[in-house]
Amino acid sequence: MLRFGTAGLRGPLRDGPDGMNAVTVARATAGLAAWLRARCLGGGRVVVGRDARHGSAEFATVTAEILAAAGFGVTLLPEPLPTPVLAHAVRATGAVAGVQITASHNPPADNGYKVYLEGGAQLVAPADTEIERAIRAVTEPIPRTAVAPADGGALAAYLDRVIGIPRRIGGPGERAPVRIALTPLHGVGGAVALRALAAAGFDDVHVVPEQFEPDPDFPTVAFPNPEEPGAADLLLALAERVGADLAIALDPDADRCAVGVPGPDGWRMLRGDETGVLLGGDVLRTAPAGALVATTLVSSRLLGRVAAARGARYAETLTGFKWLARAGDGLVYAYEEAIGHCVDPAAVRDKDGISAAVLAADLVARRRAAGTTLLADLDRYAVEFGVHAGDQVSLRLTDRDAAAAVVAALRAAPPERIAGAPVRYTDLAATRGPLRTDALVLEGDGDRIVVRPSGTEPKLKCYLEVVRPVPDATALPDVRKAAAERLAALRDFCTTLQPT
Repeated sequence: MLRFGTAGLRGPLRDGPDGMNAVTVARATAGLAAWLRARCLGGGRVVVGRDARHGSAEFATVTAEILAAAGFGVTLLPEPLPTPVLAHAVRATGAVAGVQITASHNPPADNGYKVYLEGGAQLVAPADTEIERAIRAVTEPIPRTAVAPADGGALAAYLDRVIGIPRRIGGPGERAPVRIALTPLHGVGGAVALRALAAAGFDDVHVVPEQFEPDPDFPTVAFPNPEEPGAADLLLALAERVGADLAIALDPDADRCAVGVPGPDGWRMLRGDETGVLLGGDVLRTAPAGALVATTLVSSRLLGRVAAARGARYAETLTGFKWLARAGDGLVYAYEEAIGHCVDPAAVRDKDGISAAVLAADLVARRRAAGTTLLADLDRYAVEFGVHAGDQVSLRLTDRDAAAAVVAALRAAPPERIAGAPVRYTDLAATRGPLRTDALVLEGDGDRIVVRPSGTEPKLKCYLEVVRPVPDATALPDVRKAAAERLAALRDFCTTLQPT
């Protein structure tokens, strides 16, 4: 059977219990219903949504009809919509659970079944294994009751919240006009993003026409993930052509947001960590004293230093928003380096590409009015807190077992030196506490590599960071160059982990 992993099920579209198909979805839904009833949540409301992938419409209907037959009130969202709309609806309506049919940024042949619990956060252990046991106990037949799609109220309520972000976070102040280039990468975020941006005051938006309409085959990209090499090429070309001030790429279910900016060497996409500190620093500007910001153990350590200097609290969690959403009381912002940003946790307890795009546009508008840029902000952070140069090496393997095998081999014989410098080794699988996970940390003097298998794809992921102090602003270019050279050496080491 497909295993419950990050938030639920995800796998290839194919027959059999190890694939995403109507039978797998039916059994998963019957198991989820039994698990909810066992916790005295029977009869509660469950929100069901979907993206536009192959099979998503059928899977959402199966899910809604089985839940209805099991005695739950069901809100079936009427059309393919971004995942954050569902997460918001679960929280806003007090639903006992939500199910989004989506494989997010996985390849076209995949689909998934993403589960949200009461409050709109993704499920965590031990709920995942408990639901899996309930699924295994399901026997045929599984009753179904027809469900009529809901009206557009969930989307309207979500948009009402998102368009208030400039006022709540940005605050008063002058804003210059902003021209935006946008791509939803063939996913479901395009129309919703245009509505949200326009209602928030940003209507000068140019879209990549080849990638705007939902298309489950994702014909213009090798992988529908803004982080993948080449995925943002059409976006950056459009931004250059129309003279944009900001480029925004959403992943297919619009829960992730990548930001591109113009610079002295042309347009480039910001790394998730760069966007993370820009948005996080902006949120802290108007947040109450003692507010909490959070990121993950594989993300940059820069946000923690900014938070300490701004009188805020900082938390570090395992990878995934199921952990970030539970980072602690007073959470005002969370992000993960894989371009996931939660800028309004009071409303959406998950990453949300649409609201992140609105905040990014508002930040650029305020910076332009002040005669400065996002890149200048990054320079100021570097001078104040040191250069934090980061990168990710993602090694695509044959299957998830191959990634686990690489980690096991590295665990058995960890290196004592990398690129000529000594490193310390920490096996997070052998530690106790909230950061226990299947990952290895290699640290030197200002250097860090975190190695772990992906939770959603057959990949081995290496997260790199080089931190170097900056004596003064005039030294910044030289420090950045030295950090980049060291980062390249760490990257070369990680490529040697690829099995032959």
